[in-house]
Amino acid sequence: MVVLTEFNKKPLLFQNPIALISTHNPIYLKGCFVEMERVLKEGYYLAGFLSYEAGYAFEEQLQDNREYDFPLVCMGVYAAPTSNPLQGVAPAELTRLHLNTSQDIYSSHISKIRNHIAAGNVYQITYCIKLLFDFCGSPYGLYRRLLREQSVPYPAYIETDAFQILSLSPEKFIHKRHGSIVTEPMKGTWPRAAAPLADLLERVRFGRDKKNRAENIMIADLLRNDLGRIGCRISAPRLCKITGYRTLYQMTSVVTARLRQDIPLLSLFSALFPSGSVTGAPKIRAMEIIRSLEQEERRIYTGAIGYICPNKDLFFDIPIRTLLI
Repeated sequence: MVVLTEFNKKPLLFQNPIALISTHNPIYLKGCFVEMERVLKEGYYLAGFLSYEAGYAFEEQLQDNREYDFPLVCMGVYAAPTSNPLQGVAPAELTRLHLNTSQDIYSSHISKIRNHIAAGNVYQITYCIKLLFDFCGSPYGLYRRLLREQSVPYPAYIETDAFQILSLSPEKFIHKRHGSIVTEPMKGTWPRAAAPLADLLERVRFGRDKKNRAENIMIADLLRNDLGRIGCRISAPRLCKITGYRTLYQMTSVVTARLRQDIPLLSLFSALFPSGSVTGAPKIRAMEIIRSLEQEERRIYTGAIGYICPNKDLFFDIPIRTLLI
């Protein structure tokens, strides 16, 4: 497995793993974390991903103990990364793009979500559908082309014998360093305008929009609660921060905490994964509703991609705007 992370424009390339730690069955997920702890103590790095469905295994009332088609966790064990990018960029083509649902089913699901909110079962649901396509050419070539089209802060590329993951993500999941952890939940999207003055006006409107601000603050509160389960000195130094991309604006908040440097990885991910920004609030009830409505497993989408250092510093994105080939 090859893993390339380019978070904050600092590429780290992980190649030629000495082992893979992976499972398709929730029963063995905790065992994978035990093995991850063992190899870190031996001085190795870990790089790879967790699928969204791994989140069910972290909550007792969500566990289903069935074999999944796609890995719930897949982490390569590496001696060390390099800062060299992958070589070779060939053309690629996507054709026959189509959704995995119909307008009638989509509308029915949105109606059910509104009913849940009206009944007080949840405050918010992050409902997802998929865009399917036919593909030919170079997955890495497509990744580089998409990254040139719209630069994002947390891109990553993963290649295995069975699949490739092209993550053009603007969202940070967790960055832990020397006992401090930062998460930046993203809620809120707004179109940009072509003319500079009109674009500035759209940014101001976005920053004042009650719906987007309410969603963003709601999820920041959820992340503060999740971090409070494992850390101390919880803080939200910045709420509703607006970042501009080529075609749109995004709203994020910054939530921080202090953790024990040696906190068990299982405790960390059990408390925080998946991010509330990709489920809704409250998280467990939102995940139950999502599982009842969405027609397919999310797999890598809205899971986590990243790496863990031997001292247990780590950095993961949330793979949104992500292709699985």
